[in-house]
Amino acid sequence: MVVGAIGERTDVVVIGSGPGGYVAALRAADGGREVMLVERDSLGGTCLNVGCIPSKTLIEVASLRDRAISGTVPGLTASIDTDMGEIAAHLADVSQGLRNGVDHLLHAAGVTVIPGTAHFARRDRLSVAHDDQVRHIDFDHAIVATGSRPIGLPDIPLGDAVLDSTGALALQELPPSMVILGAGYIGVELGIAFAKLGTAVTLVEAADTILPALHTQLRRPVEQTLRRLGITVLTATRALRSHGSAVDLDTGSTLRPTVTVVAVGRRPNSDTCSLDVTGSAVDDHGHVIVDENLMAAPGVYAIGDLIAGPALAHRATSDAERAVHHLLGEPTIAPVAIPEVIFSDPEVMSVGVTLGHAEATGASIHRFPLAANARAQTMGAATGSTWIVSDPDGTVIGVHAVGPHVSELAGEAALAIELAATIEDLSLTMHPHPTVSESLAEAALLGRGMPLHIRR
Repeated sequence: MVVGAIGERTDVVVIGSGPGGYVAALRAADGGREVMLVERDSLGGTCLNVGCIPSKTLIEVASLRDRAISGTVPGLTASIDTDMGEIAAHLADVSQGLRNGVDHLLHAAGVTVIPGTAHFARRDRLSVAHDDQVRHIDFDHAIVATGSRPIGLPDIPLGDAVLDSTGALALQELPPSMVILGAGYIGVELGIAFAKLGTAVTLVEAADTILPALHTQLRRPVEQTLRRLGITVLTATRALRSHGSAVDLDTGSTLRPTVTVVAVGRRPNSDTCSLDVTGSAVDDHGHVIVDENLMAAPGVYAIGDLIAGPALAHRATSDAERAVHHLLGEPTIAPVAIPEVIFSDPEVMSVGVTLGHAEATGASIHRFPLAANARAQTMGAATGSTWIVSDPDGTVIGVHAVGPHVSELAGEAALAIELAATIEDLSLTMHPHPTVSESLAEAALLGRGMPLHIRR
């Protein structure tokens, strides 16, 4: 049946409950507004359910297995049975636990969660369809946080043996062989994880290199790991079509893996809720066009993967804070530094001015090799470096690292850039020993002409 056209009323309606949506709902509720949150699937969105969280859990499990059986730890030898069904259940349990936490927070904040698919009926009204019912919500402000979805390839349709990244994370059996189309961060993360679990992996990338957005020095240690794991890398190669799990390449060869995974990128879900009804517009890439306050139309905000910029969960969360501050009439500050992390082996962290831009513009680059870092040596993972980029006044404008656990450096690096810290500030900040974070201070000391644990 269809509920009548008389609408319910709320101050703020949020569409989508990912890291942008649920944070927007919580912050608007904190601001004293009545809030309704519409979600068509599971609370937490892509990141929590089929993206960041299960993939990083899989990476952690795979890395444990690899370290146990690789023989890289002196004095330890092991053999391990791998049960992909139990691993998949573990991934689901981790996501479920965090999803329960989000549900509890929303309930405690007084946010009304509405299941269903939302469409704008007009600029200030939503229609929400769920099962055979439709309800209408009138609102003062809407925050659209519908995220993104994997890009498909028209001649390689998804099926039982052709999966996207979501399907790969839900596998109940470990495939003997896997081809991954796309060697950006998603493809590389998945490829390394499955190779560590015992799958024979091939990466196919149209660009001339894996991780094409990365500087060569950041990419090189990851390439070394791919070789160690026996991952086949085919660059400057395109997949033309599939038949079953087999894939024809533009080189004239055909790959016949057990499973093919399509990981060629993501596209914004700007076409899923009739945003055009509000007067919003999208660019040529499908990103919603917003002003400096993230408004796509009067009273309508778009955040996260919907808008141009890095498609990152923490960026969506930051956008949510900014949008809510604006609708509450409070001042907003756009972040200068957006940290990016690749959970490859080794990990890669990058924030601020890139190494390539620094080289092109003559900015100062200070590199400290992790071979001279005690913590990296204790982990038997001393491949990699930390770089600090500074301007002529010694202000930190970029920080980059490749190595074990360097993702944990990203917060300090972003803070240093946001506060316009100098290399002297970083060098004089006490860093605990032994930690990888010491490499930041060491790189800063190098920038001051006072290297400590490497030769002058």
